[in-house]
Parts: sequence; structure tokens; C-alpha cells
Amino acid sequence: MSNPTSADLRQYASEPGCLAGRVLLVTGASGTLGSALALECARLGAQVILNGRSVRKLEKVYDAIVAGGAPRPSIAPLDFEKADATAYDSLATSMRREFGRLDGLAHVGALLGDRSPILHYDVPTWLKVMHVNVNAPFLLTRTLLPLLAESTDPSIVFTTSGVSVKGRAYWGAYAVSKFADEGLMQVLADELATDRPIRVNSVNPGALRSPMRAMAYPGEDPMRLKTANEVLGPFVYLLGPAGRGVTGCRFDAQ
Repeated sequence: MSNPTSADLRQYASEPGCLAGRVLLVTGASGTLGSALALECARLGAQVILNGRSVRKLEKVYDAIVAGGAPRPSIAPLDFEKADATAYDSLATSMRREFGRLDGLAHVGALLGDRSPILHYDVPTWLKVMHVNVNAPFLLTRTLLPLLAESTDPSIVFTTSGVSVKGRAYWGAYAVSKFADEGLMQVLADELATDRPIRVNSVNPGALRSPMRAMAYPGEDPMRLKTANEVLGPFVYLLGPAGRGVTGCRFDAQ
């Protein structure tokens, strides 16, 4: 069977309970897209682990999931900008102790940084964006691969962007970091296509009604943009059993 197209995944309609029994970690779970994805995965039956740097914001997502009657999630705060190797190891240890495996890892959290020409790009901002958007997903994935290997159908999904296909002026570290994430996805997908594969893909959610988009395009009318809930289909497809066998692919949600 050939891999699905982006159009196929945009039309994907999840069935109730399609993620039941799955343990999924969502980074950036207090943000616009991350919280929407966490809520949807929980609604579909997954045991969701909420990752982000603000416990207060994560608790709001936690409360919303519980109020909806979904499986009670877990909160795993981790500040990617400041975390050291010990913090990543502690997260993996606690997840192994509580769940014994990880069925899905959705990399959603990211920083925009500056929109300025390379000549004038602030060096500390560049380093911070590259660390949070590239180094942290690498470190988290590397640390959690043994837990993913314990799953019978593990999946990793990177969140990419429209500026990771062709370089675009003034997108600086954000664009470069998304090019790097695409490369990391492809390398991982090729390495992990074994007898017991861990599938690895990326999804470009497109322009969303979100604070990050407003920072990038302050004069834009947000009401003309899609909401995060309207682009979740490809993520759910890839994190669930429907996406079994699909790996090394990039999908556009719009």
C-alpha cells in the first residue's frame, strides 16, 4: 500500500476510541496547537503526558481533559531552554516507572525568535531558538527511544513549517531550525526502519490563529486563519493505528 497524500490526511476522520490504550507525550502542550492536540488525543482515549515549561498552564489543559471525561493525563514539566541531561533522564525514568513504554511522541513546542535579516540577527536569540527547536527535540527523542522501542506500534511526529521547504528572507533561526527538524525526521526514519520499526514523520500545520502567528504577522486578520482544531487530522492519523507503516514522510495539514 502506498503512502497517503497530504490531501488524504486532511480528510481523515478519526473514529471514537481510536487512540484508546496509547501513551502519548505532547510537547508544548500548553500552547495553541499543543493543547488542542493533547485534548483531542485524550478525547480519543489516549493516556496523554503533557509537557511544557509552565505547570500553571499545563494544569489548565489537565483540568480541561479531566472535565471532558477523558483518561486522566499526566503533567511532565520540562523547560527545554534550561534543562540538562539529568532532567531528560529523570523524565524518562518516571515515564518508565509509571507506563513502561511510550507509544507516541509529538514534538509541538517551538520558539519563533526574531524576524530579521541574518546580518542583524541577535546571536543569543539565534542560539536559544536553535536549542529549543532542534537540540531539545533531538535530546528528548534520543532519551525516549528505549521507551518507544517497548511499544508495539511507536510513532514520532515532528511539527514543521511552510518555511522549511524553501528558504525565505527574514525568517532566520526559525526557518533554519525547521529545516533541521525535517533532516532529523528523515535521518531517524531511515535509521529506525527495522524489523520492529519506529515510524517518524512530520506535519506542517500551516497558518493558524495563534499568538506565534500574530507575532510573525502582526497586521494579519486572525479570523481568516484556521484554528488548531481544524488541522489535527494528520497528527492523529500518524500517532494512531491508522498510520501504521507510514514513515519518513512530510504532510501539509492545509
